[in-house]
Amino acid sequence: MYDVWQPALDLRMADDGRMSILNSLYRPSLALLTDLYELTMAYGYWKAGPPDREAVFHLIFRRSPFRGGFTVAAGLATAIDYLENSRFTAGDAAYLAGLRGNDGKPLFEPAFLDSLCALEPACDIDAVPEGTVVFPQEPLVRVRGPLLQAQLLETALLNIINFQTLIATKASRLVLAAHGEPVLEFGLRRAQGIDGALSASRAAYIGGCHATSNVLAGQLFGIPVGGTHAHSWVMCHDDELTAFREYARVMPNNCLFLVDTYDTLQGVRNAVTVGRELRKQGHEMIGIRLDSGDLASLSVEARQILDEAGFPQAAIVASNDLDERIIETLKDQHAKINIWGVGTRLVTGSDDPALGGVYKLSAVRRLGEPWQYKVKLSEQTAKVSTPGILQIRRFSSSAGTPLADAIIDENARCDGRITIVDALDMTRRKTVPDGSAAEDLLVPVFRGGRRVYDPPELLSIRCRAAEQLAAFPGGIKRFVNPHEYFVGLERGLHERKTRLILQERGFEH
Repeated sequence: MYDVWQPALDLRMADDGRMSILNSLYRPSLALLTDLYELTMAYGYWKAGPPDREAVFHLIFRRSPFRGGFTVAAGLATAIDYLENSRFTAGDAAYLAGLRGNDGKPLFEPAFLDSLCALEPACDIDAVPEGTVVFPQEPLVRVRGPLLQAQLLETALLNIINFQTLIATKASRLVLAAHGEPVLEFGLRRAQGIDGALSASRAAYIGGCHATSNVLAGQLFGIPVGGTHAHSWVMCHDDELTAFREYARVMPNNCLFLVDTYDTLQGVRNAVTVGRELRKQGHEMIGIRLDSGDLASLSVEARQILDEAGFPQAAIVASNDLDERIIETLKDQHAKINIWGVGTRLVTGSDDPALGGVYKLSAVRRLGEPWQYKVKLSEQTAKVSTPGILQIRRFSSSAGTPLADAIIDENARCDGRITIVDALDMTRRKTVPDGSAAEDLLVPVFRGGRRVYDPPELLSIRCRAAEQLAAFPGGIKRFVNPHEYFVGLERGLHERKTRLILQERGFEH
């Protein structure tokens, strides 16, 4: 019903011949997609002396969105596109040269702006592949490299990863609620601007949505597109039956009739009349769409009308401000809905509009010297950062069921049985059973500023998300009081963090 149509794409290419969607949509440089304080700090590092300091930052989030038990990572391919193609230009430098402090003098010296334009990427970046199920406190991205460069990446990475991860997670919840029935993303007109709409369509597809109404997203990302007509089509004709007949004449292979412009059940009967006429011409009606009213009872009555008229295969599509909880409720009421069209509440993440990811420094050093591990303190335990060069190690049973995730220091030895300590409650601990399979989730993406990772096709990412969710126990997928999957710090890392916290608070010297 919703086939992929992939036209030839007239898009700009990156230096290595790969398609650059960001450069095609915007301008050659997005280096100024940053907060001013990133540049003021970079200026401070530059002024401090030779750029011989190296740093490690991690992008993490502190709670799963929507009061859920899981999160689906997304946005990495877009981030890679940004990182490969973002360079400070002469135009960027000219703009920055015009910025003034409160004394009326320039914020930045010309030599600093020249250094920005001459900057050659040198960071090592590791990230969790898109479509991976992840949990709070786990690093989704790790950046290691020259301090100035690593600092400048903060804002753009957060902007890209936060939003797409949020929407991929929301879409996954909708797909779970639909129990295998197609979920269509119809959110373009309600999305937060052009980029919000495109990013949401991409992320929603990763999360499991079947198709999008967004034709540009279909072209750019190869997502299946779907849609027929709106209420205005019906209102532009003398009556509903005439409107349906005219639409069937124009597009006999795309007839899914919106039946609630006037009287919904009469609209279903009119759709049946036109469906019979289509059948005589060798075409088949796709079905009907309900966009208002009591969707549960109307779908039951509509199903009866369609079945009795000889259209048992005709789909009933529902829309009207749906979300996962409404879908779940409609299913509990035995609604006869086959396809779910979700717009506003998907593309805006309406009940939790931000993931809340943060980018925290965890280690610094001068070249050739040992790492100095750093911890940020807070009165809120969840906001205390974790020091080190971090990796996520996922342990699974022989059947492939995830058991627990350990946040480890990549440079530390983790021999023997591993004990994991809850980062927020040190009394909660879990020892990994002997023989458990282990997988490190952060994979190399850039080395020395050069990409070493090829992002999978979007369909492959979508499949990964579905496979990952299927492997986890059902408890984490509940919408109400989900099970808390065990994530914590490897015991040695926990002890280091505790020691540094005590030192910073003056309890150890």
